[in-house]
Amino acid sequence: MIVELPKIFDPRGNLSFIQNGPLTGFDIQRCYWIYDVPGGEVRHGHAFKTQTELIVALAGSFDVVLDDGNCPVRHHLSRSYYGLRVPPMTWRSIDNFSTCSVAMVLSSTVYDKNDYIEDYDEFKALVKTAPRPIPVVSPSVHDPSRYDGSSHRVSNLDNCGIIDLPRHRHPNGSLSVVENVAGTPFDIKRVFYLYDVPGDSERGGHSHHVARELIIAVSGSFDVTLDDGKCRRVYSLNRPYKALYVEAGVWRSLDNFSSGSVSLVLTSEPFDEADYVRDYDRFKQLTSCKQ
Repeated sequence: MIVELPKIFDPRGNLSFIQNGPLTGFDIQRCYWIYDVPGGEVRHGHAFKTQTELIVALAGSFDVVLDDGNCPVRHHLSRSYYGLRVPPMTWRSIDNFSTCSVAMVLSSTVYDKNDYIEDYDEFKALVKTAPRPIPVVSPSVHDPSRYDGSSHRVSNLDNCGIIDLPRHRHPNGSLSVVENVAGTPFDIKRVFYLYDVPGDSERGGHSHHVARELIIAVSGSFDVTLDDGKCRRVYSLNRPYKALYVEAGVWRSLDNFSSGSVSLVLTSEPFDEADYVRDYDRFKQLTSCKQ
């Protein structure tokens, strides 16, 4: 099923987001993206016993073929503000990749080899008898007290930095992943991404009281400036398998975007405007009073 995602128009670059709740139909447990795919290749012919997915074209375009055991249906994805929801016990493959395309997949479970069905004949046999699981979505709880000035975290830049992500190389396209397992900085509750960004734009001048982030250049390149109220550091992001970890209480801004760049951000909290500090003077006040 095609899902229309929020699209926030901005002359500095558009933004779409996805978070836990009714839009996805599941809580995000895993996020991965496929890139460097040669034209004409086919990716990921398989089904899942229990996992639900949401597939989005972050850059370029590709086709997703879904097969419920009766009739395959081809879906063309070419817009960052549309996603394709894939329920369990649905065979799916991805093909017809355009140049420099990036496919993002959000999953309802962490990686489990036993959940995969990789043989089509086995899938055809199972689909006749296996019931389709119903995804369970945890209710989001809004707690305004988390986001007032008294709860504002103060971090120094030594708590931030580049993290090497898994890079699974393959002749028909590489894959990098972040999932909610031990060793990951936080559980993913929301993803958003910037695209259609003019080369002279600056985006994202703000900090958070509570939310932490991983920022990845899944396509193209850009710079991220971090500011803890005492000093600044600039990070150049240009690889889809490297993420910049940003603590709460750090001011961050993005600029120097290359043509066709896409910034993917994974966050520890669902969207709440009260968590944002968008005024730099207010940010300086909050950090100085807690030094």
